Amino acid sequence: MIDMKPTLPDKLNIGTCSWKYDSWKGILYPHDCSNYLEEYARHFSIVEIDQWFWSLFGEKIALPKPETVLEYLESVPGDFTFSIKVPNAVTLTHQYRKPKSPLIENPHFLSSSLFESFLKSIDPMARQIDSLIFQFEYLNKEKMPGQYHFQDQLHHFFENCPQEFRYCIEIRNKNYLNRPWFEFLKNSGLFHVFLQGYWMPPVFEIYGRFQDFIENFSLIRLHGPDRGGIEKQTRKKWNSIVAPHDGELQKLKIMIQKMLSKGMSVTLNVNNHYEGSAPLTIERFTKLWTAY
Repeated sequence: MIDMKPTLPDKLNIGTCSWKYDSWKGILYPHDCSNYLEEYARHFSIVEIDQWFWSLFGEKIALPKPETVLEYLESVPGDFTFSIKVPNAVTLTHQYRKPKSPLIENPHFLSSSLFESFLKSIDPMARQIDSLIFQFEYLNKEKMPGQYHFQDQLHHFFENCPQEFRYCIEIRNKNYLNRPWFEFLKNSGLFHVFLQGYWMPPVFEIYGRFQDFIENFSLIRLHGPDRGGIEKQTRKKWNSIVAPHDGELQKLKIMIQKMLSKGMSVTLNVNNHYEGSAPLTIERFTKLWTAY
């Protein structure tokens, strides 16, 4: 077992994307661990919940169960926080489809009523929500007429949303990452998700170009460039570093230092797919952060 309690600035919050991995036994969890989240919370102060993203199953929609929400809350201390991915029933423009199948519109895309139902389902943890992540897939012309049409839809949706949450927008179309996009987010009180991976430009490049529009808070998600490749390398056993990104971690440190120097709060969520083991990546980054 390694010491995974990061010693970092108060405004820098680091955690992993999910926590339900048997292969973390021996590096983060004892081999006889019966409650992974409870043990996780001994080492970190935040985690990303991604399971509720997977919510759209044909005509059926699955929202968080009350007993699951309470189970999670009972497993963590009162100052522990959650990044939560909003159900894809809200963020998908169309149903997932098989090759050569026709596109079928999702009637719940940016549905205010469905989002309200989702918020009600997680209301017991509202005080401990760090951020709500709206993950949108690659929006090509077949799914979205264009960037400005998308921005208009987001504007109408968020003008009716509760104001007490941080709403973070993750897009996977690099053509949208331009000045009008960041102006729109700033004027709307929304936050850009800095996604490292998935064929998106490096987060350091994007921050360098648009840092004047980014203030108060930033969410960074480390995912890596090759999901299938790293799964083959690790065989989905996430207990070792197989694809180190030393240079990127050094640039990330400098980027976050600049954000903190402006008085911003920063949340960093790390995925196993980034280097092979999210807890070990965090340990590596923490050592890099404290090194002179």
